[in-house]
Amino acid sequence: MYIKSPLNYTGGKYKLLDRIISSFPAGNKCFVDLFAGGMNVGINVTADTIYANDQIDCLIELYEYFQKTPACEIIEAIKEKITFYSLDQQNVDGYNKLREDYNTKKSPLMLFVLTCYAFNHQIRFNNSFQFNTPFGKDRSSYNSSIENNLIRFSTALKEKNIILSSCDFREFDFNKVGKGGVVYCDPPYLITTGSYNDGKRGFGDWTQEEDTDLLELLDRINDSEMYFALSNVFYHKGNRNEKLIKWSEKYCVTYLDKKYSNCSYHFKDRDAKTMEVLVTNYTWEEMNCQQMKLDL
Repeated sequence: MYIKSPLNYTGGKYKLLDRIISSFPAGNKCFVDLFAGGMNVGINVTADTIYANDQIDCLIELYEYFQKTPACEIIEAIKEKITFYSLDQQNVDGYNKLREDYNTKKSPLMLFVLTCYAFNHQIRFNNSFQFNTPFGKDRSSYNSSIENNLIRFSTALKEKNIILSSCDFREFDFNKVGKGGVVYCDPPYLITTGSYNDGKRGFGDWTQEEDTDLLELLDRINDSEMYFALSNVFYHKGNRNEKLIKWSEKYCVTYLDKKYSNCSYHFKDRDAKTMEVLVTNYTWEEMNCQQMKLDL
């Protein structure tokens, strides 16, 4: 049913799309995927205009390449690179040579091929913005599943009115969204650790400052009569985001794992590794009523 990103992006929301997509207001004309990442959410939304933004400019450049290039040409170019570098699940030298060439040329196509053979398909850079993910020996490769996902993904990028941008979330121009528009945020999570928020990929990390700025931005979006939906976690491996929990009391909280639906976030369940939530400035009941009116 849903289009899956060809990138195995850390923190991707593909498995939660049923819960997330169904929560969005129906019939909205403008949708913003402010932290697009692998773009699993933005690519599956129905709206007149979809803005997909991410501060990682090479990621947006890759999507621009997918958007403007016919799928058959993309597939052919990928296979040419695989042949040129003799890439397979054992050839570490070929992978390292491709990585070296990418860090010199910064080709979007090279970046995608790198992710296919990288360890766990991860995108990771050092502080000099040099791609440094090690080889995924005996594990990673370009395969038919990735190819099928890529074809569907690139087709949707061309068919939908998707406007790509690369800027810090604080610099995005929300004036073009307008009243009734939807802003979806899936930022790095403050209480988790990972390659996406450790500050070691050539761009800024995610700290208390960024977290506070985002929550204040969402308050302003609420005051501007726009809708917002924030993906985040209240609880993760013994850590609780107390600031987020307190802030969310002004809004509607939906537990994306249904087993937490009837429990308090103050509980002490040692078996609960992660409590993922969607915080919105509207209720699902309101959106269901809105959908019924549209259906009529």
